[in-house]
Amino acid sequence: MTREIQKAEKERVVRRAFRAAFPHTIPIFAGFWFLGLTYGIYMNVSGFSFIYPMLMSVTIFAGSMEFVAVNLLLGAFSPLQAFAMTLMINARHLFYGISMLEKYRGYGWKSFYLIFGMCDESFSINYTADVPRDVNKGWFMFFVSLLNHFYWFSGATLGGLFGSFIHFNTEGLDFVLTAMFVVIFMEQWLKEKNHISSLLGLALSLICLVAFGADNFIIPAMLAILIVLTLSRRPPETRLDDDTGAPAETRLDASAENLAETDAQKGGEQA
Repeated sequence: MTREIQKAEKERVVRRAFRAAFPHTIPIFAGFWFLGLTYGIYMNVSGFSFIYPMLMSVTIFAGSMEFVAVNLLLGAFSPLQAFAMTLMINARHLFYGISMLEKYRGYGWKSFYLIFGMCDESFSINYTADVPRDVNKGWFMFFVSLLNHFYWFSGATLGGLFGSFIHFNTEGLDFVLTAMFVVIFMEQWLKEKNHISSLLGLALSLICLVAFGADNFIIPAMLAILIVLTLSRRPPETRLDDDTGAPAETRLDASAENLAETDAQKGGEQA
C-alpha cells in the first residue's frame, strides 16, 4: 500500500510540473514549429529524405547549426571545418552552461538531459521562470527542455515529410524567434526591480556591435557581459539547514514533495 501511495504521489509531482511548465513553452511552440517546418522543407528541397531532419533534430538539436549542416552535407568532407563552424555558431552555449551550473546540479539523470537539451529558449525560461513552491524544479526544467525539443523535432519531421507538397515563401520566418526574444526580454524587464544588469547587457552589446560589426559582435559581447557581471556580483550566500546542512533550495523542493505526500496520505486515511 505504501508503494502505491508513493507511486501515486510521484505521478502527481510529475503531472504538476508538466502543467506548470507547458504554459511557459507556448510562445516557443509558435517559433519552433514555423522554423522547424522551414528547416524540414529546406532539407527536402535540398534532396534529403525526411529521415535526415528527423534524426538531426533529435540528436543535434541546434537550429542554426542544423541549417548550416545542410551545406556541410552537400559540400566536400571536411571534419575540421565542420568542427570550427559548429564552435563559432554555438559558442554562446558555453556561457549558458556556466550560468546554469547550480540550477542543473543535483537532479540525477534529468541533469544529463537538461545539459543536452539546453537551447536559447530553454535557457531563457529555466533561468528566469518563477517556479511555484509546490512544483518540483527538476521536473519543471526537464519538461521545459523536453517540450521545446519536441516542438522542434515535430516541426522538422513534418516539414521533411510534406516539404514537397508545400509551396510558399518562407522568407522572414526567422524573425519569429527574434520577436519572441524581445517579448521574453520585456517580460523579464517588467519583473526586475533593478534594471542595471539589463542596461549593462544592452550597452555592452551596442559597443561590441559598433566595434566588431554585425557578423562578429555576439561572442565579444557575451564575454564582456560575463566579465562585467561577474566582477560586479557579490558572492552568493548559501543558506544551510541547521540540522541537515542541506541548501535551502533543496529543502524547498523536498518540503513541497513532503507536503504533497502528506496530503495524499490524509486523503487515503479519509477514504
